[in-house]
Amino acid sequence: MTAMQSPVGKPLDRVDGPKKVTGQAQYAGEFDAPGLLYGSAVSSAIARGRILTLHTEAAENVPGVRLVLTHLNRPKMAGENDAYEDMDAADGAPFRPLYNDRVLYSGQPIALVVAEDLEIARHAVSLIEVEYDVESHETDLYAQLDRAHDAPAELPEARGNVDAALAKSDQTIDVEYRVPVEHHNPMEPHASTVMYFPDGSLLIYDKTQGTQNSQAYIEQIFGLEGQVRVRAPFVGGAFGSGLRPQYQLVLAVMASLTLKAPVRVTLTRQQMFTFGYRPRMSQRLRMGASADGKLQAIEHSVIGQTSRFEDFTEHVAEWSGMLYHCDNVALKYSLVPLDVYTPLDMRAPGATEGVYALESAMDELACAVGMDPVEFRLANYTDFNANEGKPYSSKELRACYAQGAARFDWNKRSAEPRSMREGHELIGMGMATGVWEAMQMPASAKAALCSDGTLRVSSATTDIGTGTYTVMTQIAAAAFGLPVERVEFRLGDSSFPKAPLQGGSFTVSSVGSAVQKACDALKEKIWEAARQLADSPLAQGAVDDLRFVDGRLQLGDSPEHGMALEDIVATCGPIEAEVDGKPGEAREKYATATHSAVFAEVRVDEALGTLRVVRIVSAVAAGRVVNPKTAGSQIQGGVIWGIGQALQEETLIDHKLGRYMNHNLAEYHIPVHADSPELDVIFVEEHDEIVNALGSKGVGEIGIVGVAAAIGNAVYHATGKRVRELPITLDKVL
Repeated sequence: MTAMQSPVGKPLDRVDGPKKVTGQAQYAGEFDAPGLLYGSAVSSAIARGRILTLHTEAAENVPGVRLVLTHLNRPKMAGENDAYEDMDAADGAPFRPLYNDRVLYSGQPIALVVAEDLEIARHAVSLIEVEYDVESHETDLYAQLDRAHDAPAELPEARGNVDAALAKSDQTIDVEYRVPVEHHNPMEPHASTVMYFPDGSLLIYDKTQGTQNSQAYIEQIFGLEGQVRVRAPFVGGAFGSGLRPQYQLVLAVMASLTLKAPVRVTLTRQQMFTFGYRPRMSQRLRMGASADGKLQAIEHSVIGQTSRFEDFTEHVAEWSGMLYHCDNVALKYSLVPLDVYTPLDMRAPGATEGVYALESAMDELACAVGMDPVEFRLANYTDFNANEGKPYSSKELRACYAQGAARFDWNKRSAEPRSMREGHELIGMGMATGVWEAMQMPASAKAALCSDGTLRVSSATTDIGTGTYTVMTQIAAAAFGLPVERVEFRLGDSSFPKAPLQGGSFTVSSVGSAVQKACDALKEKIWEAARQLADSPLAQGAVDDLRFVDGRLQLGDSPEHGMALEDIVATCGPIEAEVDGKPGEAREKYATATHSAVFAEVRVDEALGTLRVVRIVSAVAAGRVVNPKTAGSQIQGGVIWGIGQALQEETLIDHKLGRYMNHNLAEYHIPVHADSPELDVIFVEEHDEIVNALGSKGVGEIGIVGVAAAIGNAVYHATGKRVRELPITLDKVL
């Protein structure tokens, strides 16, 4: 039972676009209610210590202030650590807002003022005085490297003998790469609006990448099992910042339960720097190659920062053991606990840092051997993931190299550094490989045929701007042979069928597969209902003869031997099917990944050191692309973020105070239109019948991976200077 025409693979406009551009889309901090109150959080001014006294009297006396909430008067909360764990929790003891008098990091919420007006609440916050018992703190990773301990990460076992292989290598490198703290900074700040009902139940609008994650979290903390519903119909960007419930959610629920009233808490831009982030990190790579360019050894050692209360880890070093063929590999990951908040997954977590270091080192080794960077990578190509001991289900990386290089005119590159220039600018061309996991998670979906013939499909997943509304609509429409206008996809509601967190580039793979499976189950139910009708033209049909075309169920290509879907529903009543989807067993024998080749051209002013990226080509192999338009936007956004990682983004901390200094969008620099070069995205044809039923791998992460390395390699080619610490600013180039 297949559709004759399919919208899958077509560059359709976003179905949610009109609501967004006309202002009809409502975000977590925009839902209203009679008597809505506004909360403003008080942030700690120290990095470590205890609260001795909170002087709240002046704030409480401000007209319009309804409550000042602290650890002394908060509602009852769970006492065990397990209650605070969420779907993305790190190992350790999760942070508990307003739990006690301990201060664990600068910016920690220590009180909440709730008032009838937001400006009143913010004014009252300024009147609160706090006395602390200040303790010495440590926030500098590089000053505390001696306190590093092994991370609780399950790294692949070492293979071969790295030291012996290095000793026999014709060329070796031993280099360190450093990456700074980066913050997510989505356009929409984190906000939660809590609606309180007389029976004690709550309806919460939350900025989240997982409505069911926020739901379970609140129910566990406050003992509200079965009394919480969380909605997130629209999310204004998240990039990982919404994977874990953030503290404004807990504060808003506390206030709502205390006052038995609706409460909204929205974080300020400065407070967006007071929770998770991409961690500061040092990576050392020792690598060796033979004279003919074959890798002999790779040792990748990572030291990252974490909080004192949780051990945050990512897949940072693993890419060095899987991307190329090498028989001698050793990977290590260490953590330094500091007086900071726990880091958090950020777009392509781990790969953004780890592949940057690996691909920069690959460029250095290619130069040492005297090989073209593309040819060096091809010489070490593998179709086998040695970390897992499995072949890839598909890997069209060779085609990415070929098509990307051709589009970029890589053959016009002069190999010698500082050999290309135009006027006063040095020209550099660099490239790097990108890789990301092609995962699939268990997910559920419901499909229902309504009385008007509309197909309504639902799942609790979210849309953080990636185009989930649109691609799920396309998948469902294709399954039924319906125009997308007759399909409605609903998401962002914890009461909908189960869905994983939206992240990791597995939403299309996971939820999309469940949507297709639910539609297939619904089609069977519709056929069973139709064939039972009196004088049914479908009574004698066989499954293989059935077609869903243009809103009809028919036998083969004969419309006269069929029925309109709305006629079937008019007689039988609405029909629905709900299914649970999970990864197929065929995946177990294979490694699955998305790959890319990134090519970058930079121009460097020889006298001033100013640097600009003028061209980037990203060739991506991601299986079946459901919507090239939304997927292309994802790659472009990732590339631009990669430019930010390479040249601009860095959250700076005053280690004497333990406090971030550039916690705003004026001084935390991100690329703007003037920084965005000519971007060319190529989707390389790749067929994969193993990865999932759709053959699609997802592209949310892959766009950023490899970009910083390609730019750094281009800077070396332009200037002859290797900058090994991000961001690459003009002072480092000069």
